[in-house]
Amino acid sequence: MAEKGTISIHTENIFPIIKKFLYSDHEIFLRELVSNAVDASQKIKQLASLGEYTGELGNLTVEVSFDEKKKTITVSDNGIGMTADEIKKYINQIAFSGATEFVEKYKDKADNQQIIGHFGLGFYSAFMVAKKVEINTLSHQEGAESAKWICTGETDFEIKKGTRKTRGTDIILHVADDSEEFLNEHRLQGILDKYSKFLPIPIKFGQKDKQVEDGKDKDGKTKYKTEKVDNIINDTDPIWTKSPSDLKDEDYLAFYKSLYPFSEDPLFWIHLNVDYPFNLTGVLYFPKLKKDFDLQKNKIQLFSRQVFITDEVKDIVPEFLQLLHGVIDSPDIPLNVSRSYLQSDSNVKKINGYITKKVADKLGELFKNDRKGYEAKWEDIGVFVKYGMISEEKFDEKAKDFALVKNLDGKYFTIEEYKKHIEANQTNKDKNVVALYTTNKDKQHSYIETAKKRSYDVIELSGPIDSHFISHMEQKNDKLQLQRVDADVIDKLIDKDEKKESVLSDKEQETIKEIFEKAINNKNNSVAVQPMATDDLPVTITLPEFIRRMKDMQATGGGPMMFGDMPMTLSVAVNANHAMTKKILEADSDEAKQRLAKQAYDLALLSQGMLEGKDLTDFVNRSVELSLA
Repeated sequence: MAEKGTISIHTENIFPIIKKFLYSDHEIFLRELVSNAVDASQKIKQLASLGEYTGELGNLTVEVSFDEKKKTITVSDNGIGMTADEIKKYINQIAFSGATEFVEKYKDKADNQQIIGHFGLGFYSAFMVAKKVEINTLSHQEGAESAKWICTGETDFEIKKGTRKTRGTDIILHVADDSEEFLNEHRLQGILDKYSKFLPIPIKFGQKDKQVEDGKDKDGKTKYKTEKVDNIINDTDPIWTKSPSDLKDEDYLAFYKSLYPFSEDPLFWIHLNVDYPFNLTGVLYFPKLKKDFDLQKNKIQLFSRQVFITDEVKDIVPEFLQLLHGVIDSPDIPLNVSRSYLQSDSNVKKINGYITKKVADKLGELFKNDRKGYEAKWEDIGVFVKYGMISEEKFDEKAKDFALVKNLDGKYFTIEEYKKHIEANQTNKDKNVVALYTTNKDKQHSYIETAKKRSYDVIELSGPIDSHFISHMEQKNDKLQLQRVDADVIDKLIDKDEKKESVLSDKEQETIKEIFEKAINNKNNSVAVQPMATDDLPVTITLPEFIRRMKDMQATGGGPMMFGDMPMTLSVAVNANHAMTKKILEADSDEAKQRLAKQAYDLALLSQGMLEGKDLTDFVNRSVELSLA
């Protein structure tokens, strides 16, 4: 048997195109060749299960090896093998996929989801790194002759009698000079770990040391010795291929640790398993994030029939769930010819919607079955829930029943529960229920204390996306307003139209306003003299809710840019009924009046951590002088 011919393609430039443009990363060649070898092994198993192959299956392990001196990389399998005619059909006719024909032939007889190969071009990725490729193969068919195919990256090929004595295929790559980085054990091990870690057929790559028992020492303690064993790089039966009923919590945790060795244990997980209207399996884990969560995505790994594809899953997984960890495996995810990028497809949207629903159902189930346990996890999972409610309408519809807020007494409420909790005491003159919140209970302590004097409740909303979630809650809940506790004087935050009398005359109020405006000397600030409770602070400084909210949203990636450029505009409320206000009016000189007014203003700034630099130094010196006066 000897033959020469020309590969059936429509362009003389196919190999340069493959090398430069088909795959974004040259290391992909090993994924493709190992996947094809696994594919061939799966096929022989399938034919045996159907009774169409009656020989011994033997050891189906795929072996990857390299020879640094000869500059070769070899991928060997004991799979289905090929005849010379099949080489001509499946290798020479580029883009005619043997796997596609195989699936079509046996689609009604077996589980064709086991067949990995979709693209006839996968084999040709070898030419990204090789100057010559050899195929040495022996078909499983009875009486078949071994065949050898040789191609040097041109359109010419050669087929002759091969040397293989057992069923299967060897792919030998003669590595090009510019790709010698791949003739390295650690480099190849890294690629195999990345792409082939969960393939369904064992993958051997050299050997490794293993400690084995070697009798007892004189003290009766077990001795160990080092032996060389096959280095099998993959778990052929990963957790997502199993039924949840066959798994324990320890199994899920062990798998998590294998994926993310240095992470804390996850909070909980969701096992995905659906076969209609698309095929999808996987396990998604909720990691511990806390408030200072790291917006590091690319933690979910996407597989297609246990072949790693990518960790860029933005089209498959809703954005708010890209902070999750875990794996998703689906043969129905549409990939381009290099398997590197997702293609737009209705199945992608269906899968996205399915994952959203499964997560919402799981969270709802946890809340309903173990509310205390759910509340204990809220600090970690709250960011997922809030992010999802803001970004996904369908998730929001379900999540409103298990999204929580926590008040400063440490009690948790759903949003509807909280409205009922505060409506009797915190409804304003326009019949709106006003929820007071703090973003920093230490910095805003004095305002919180003022609210407590009115028996008002305060919730804490200090998370990284709470500025957006606050607006979302108002949009979705009619007659609910949220006000930060330091956004105005307390009686303006919850305006019940209760008139308070001022002990000052209109003229005195105008005079005290002028004194403060002159003492503060800042045109960006607005000063108002208001009748308040005598035990309220003499001066209250607030940033209007709208301006502050826009600044907060902009700081976390939203809100109009113009608010970042605006000067700080503070509202200064002077308590007309406070004793200090009376003292300022009665001071014996204009200088003394302004001095006391500036002191009261600086005290208000100091309480908010807003006094610094020269103003702080002047305040300290002034305080010393006043204490000695």
